[in-house]
Amino acid sequence: MNARVNPFRGTGIALVTPFTASHAVDYPALKRLVNHCIEGGVDFLVALGTTAETATLSPEEKHQVIETILEASAGRVPVVQGVGGNDSAKVASELKAGLTAGIQGVLSVSPYYNKPTQEGIYRHFCFIAEATDLPIILYNVPGRTGSNMSAATTLRIANAVPHAVAIKEASGNLEQSMEIIHGAPAGFDVLSGDDNLTLPLIACGAHGVISVSGQGFPRTFSQMVRDARQGNMPEAQKGHYAMLQFTQQLFAEGNPGGIKAALAHLGILENELRLPLWPVSDALRSALHHSVQQLKHHES
Repeated sequence: MNARVNPFRGTGIALVTPFTASHAVDYPALKRLVNHCIEGGVDFLVALGTTAETATLSPEEKHQVIETILEASAGRVPVVQGVGGNDSAKVASELKAGLTAGIQGVLSVSPYYNKPTQEGIYRHFCFIAEATDLPIILYNVPGRTGSNMSAATTLRIANAVPHAVAIKEASGNLEQSMEIIHGAPAGFDVLSGDDNLTLPLIACGAHGVISVSGQGFPRTFSQMVRDARQGNMPEAQKGHYAMLQFTQQLFAEGNPGGIKAALAHLGILENELRLPLWPVSDALRSALHHSVQQLKHHES
């Protein structure tokens, strides 16, 4: 009997890292964002993912970001930490060193840039899994890594690693996602990595999402996910279509530029990114402002 259980279901949020005008980490804004998400009904938080501009953070800043998120969340929802890279030994070393007390899971991206074979991807995850007992969420995002982790490889890892509990599937390929859902061992789930594909994926058997847009309007987005998971598709469709254009705009000029512009419109943080990322164009910022006002009206 398989005792594996995925504790990360429903709406997870890939948190941004707020910056001040001088590009220092804005910890008070990060606390506001955490509270905004939790009060909006999300189920778990993901720290130090791609959306967090983690590549531009120093080791000291990463540590303080984690501490701030854990302090602000105060045990109300689980917190998952992104720990990944394209050097398997380095990722394993970071995991062996131990994560901050309070972190309840790991999100680990398929190795990027190196473009490993499927065998290399499989062996990477088996290798790093030996370095931690925490539940692991695999992360497939071919648009960023340069290689796709096939459904067969995902299922092979799921069967070989008992504490691999889910995959954040961001290939945009519904058939690939369905293959994983259909073939997965008990306790291994698919989480959508594409916000606008969350509803169809849940309809196919996925168990949630790790979302970017949900931190803008967590109440609308997390209710959509709850409705979908409960089989209330007419209500879920209302939430899905309320968020659809907003989410399309968020990614029109790259992530996290869009969501930071939206969160600035909401008064949660400043619209600041670290190079090489740059704020979205004035035209997109204006369009996002309009969508934000519409969604605020939808939630009121």
